[in-house]
Amino acid sequence: MSDLIPQLTQQVFNGLSLGAIYALIAIGYTMVYGIIGMINFAHGEIYMIGAYVGLVTLTAIGTNSGLPLPFIIAAMLVVAIVVTGVYGFSVERVAYRPVRGSQRLVALISAIGMSIFLQNWVALGQGARDMAVPSLISGSLQFNMGSQFDVTLPYSRMMIIVVTVLLMIALSLFIKYSRMGRASRACSQDMHMANLLGIDTNRVISFTFVLGAMLAAVGGVLIAITIGKLNPFIGFLAGIKAFTAAVLGGIGSIPGAMLGGVLLGLAETLAAAYISSQYKDIVAFALLVLILLFRPTGLLGKPEVEKV
Repeated sequence: MSDLIPQLTQQVFNGLSLGAIYALIAIGYTMVYGIIGMINFAHGEIYMIGAYVGLVTLTAIGTNSGLPLPFIIAAMLVVAIVVTGVYGFSVERVAYRPVRGSQRLVALISAIGMSIFLQNWVALGQGARDMAVPSLISGSLQFNMGSQFDVTLPYSRMMIIVVTVLLMIALSLFIKYSRMGRASRACSQDMHMANLLGIDTNRVISFTFVLGAMLAAVGGVLIAITIGKLNPFIGFLAGIKAFTAAVLGGIGSIPGAMLGGVLLGLAETLAAAYISSQYKDIVAFALLVLILLFRPTGLLGKPEVEKV
């Protein structure tokens, strides 16, 4: 019984770090849906590409280059952000803009096709096998809470939480105060009216895809450093779970995506610890089903009002 609280504390910390990654990816889903009402099912692959670009950058620099560790990690993040930003822009131009005026099923099929294309594009270029990522951040903080179980907080997972919180604050300020942020909010309210008022809606939509891709790239690099293993198919399951987080929090709501990611990460981690690791995905998606049954708009979502 004395180990119960320390073990719970450990699992909550692990769940927060995992939920932070889900939140970074979920924001891309919720921003795109909030503006054009479509789901970017190729977004998980953007996250995967960001992880691979980070690994390629690390390989080019070298772990024994003598450069400071913060510089190496910053270089991985910057290169991944730039490259995935280009991918996000390309996905919007190739897979979404040509079918934007079509039925939603057409856009859905286009997004799934782009997802499969990106998976195989990376598999052909980098191989379909698992690739190891060198461990850059070692060590941890350990706390003893008066029991035989020590709470361990790895520095790599602490970095995930800190970076995610800083990015969330920066994104919230950007959306609230910047000119592009105000334009994005206007487009999410009424796309046609925003267009009539002189807002370049095509530019705003492209920017939304690029911004979502950049955030997903950060998540990809951070999880690659922490887990230490990559393959071209990690983006599919991560993308589905991040979409679940976006729906859980309220699709179209940025705070909802953050909340949904954290709750999903906690649910998955606690289920793996106290039930079985084989049931963690079942618990995560069962949570989604319950939310859809009892609150279809999500925890922070608002009912969609039809404009007349």
